[in-house]
Amino acid sequence: MYGSAKSRVSYSRRIFNRWRHAWRVLLGTVAVLWPVGTAHALQVSPAAPAGPQAPAASASASASASASVIARPAAGSRIDHGPFDALLRAHVVNGFVDYDAFARAPEFAQYLTSLDRARLETLDEDERLAFWINVYNAYTIQLIVSHRETASIRNINRTLGVLRLKGPWSEPLVHAAGRTLTLDDVQHRILRRDFGEPRVHFTLACGAIGCPPLRSEAYTGPQLVDQLNDQAHRFLRRSPEKNRLEERLLLLSPVLIAFRDDFGPSRQDLARTVGQWFEGDDRKRLEKGPIFIRATPFDWALNSKANANRKPLAAPKIVPRDSVRRAPPM
Repeated sequence: MYGSAKSRVSYSRRIFNRWRHAWRVLLGTVAVLWPVGTAHALQVSPAAPAGPQAPAASASASASASASVIARPAAGSRIDHGPFDALLRAHVVNGFVDYDAFARAPEFAQYLTSLDRARLETLDEDERLAFWINVYNAYTIQLIVSHRETASIRNINRTLGVLRLKGPWSEPLVHAAGRTLTLDDVQHRILRRDFGEPRVHFTLACGAIGCPPLRSEAYTGPQLVDQLNDQAHRFLRRSPEKNRLEERLLLLSPVLIAFRDDFGPSRQDLARTVGQWFEGDDRKRLEKGPIFIRATPFDWALNSKANANRKPLAAPKIVPRDSVRRAPPM
């Protein structure tokens, strides 16, 4: 059944040889891997170096260290717009800006830093509104200065062919009240949304001659109401190439037409609002209506000192009185 004795011996030897070969392979593998494992263990657990050693930082300590790097410095409850006021009085004449002077002034950079450190919690509404108007105007100057633009603010980050760049008002260069913002953020998400004050559109100097003129003083809470009304009067009544009334045709800056919804739900609301700064029969006509509204040309040339004597763009041809009724609505 099991074969001969010789066969059984031969079978036993084959089994023994196989086991012996297996053991040799196993021992050889251990011999090869043992030094590697020992070296790896030595690398993982090195001997402690001589001398004192700093303890490992905890998670909370690491978080505190990170927070200390990005934390804003504390500031007082009042914001000093005096440095900006002095610069505006010295380097802005009739709305035209000496941008080179702002670029050279170290106090301008210091003022921008102070805006970032500002805390608004204790300010009243007029002070907060004045703060954000100053932020917009100051950082518009900074935008133009930083890009060394001399022709038009629209040249900054402009669209090149099929490449649609971010444009000047979408650059996140504004650092105010501990926030990083764009000029669009300041105008639309803060000034327009949070305050709902239509007169703010008379105060924002966008860097172009066609925009409202940059005031030769900073805005402040105690003076804000008078400053807003004066700016509205200056823009509406002292710039006939931008805003004027001819019979029942109201010619307005595209700035006001673009944001007409801020003045009310209809064009008549816009006419009645701007009518507050007109006088006599013009004011009565705007209050009574109906009024047709058209846009005047917009001058995108930089509101720089070099352009102070620039000839205004030609005003649109006035529609004859008998055809005003056929003027298309806004």
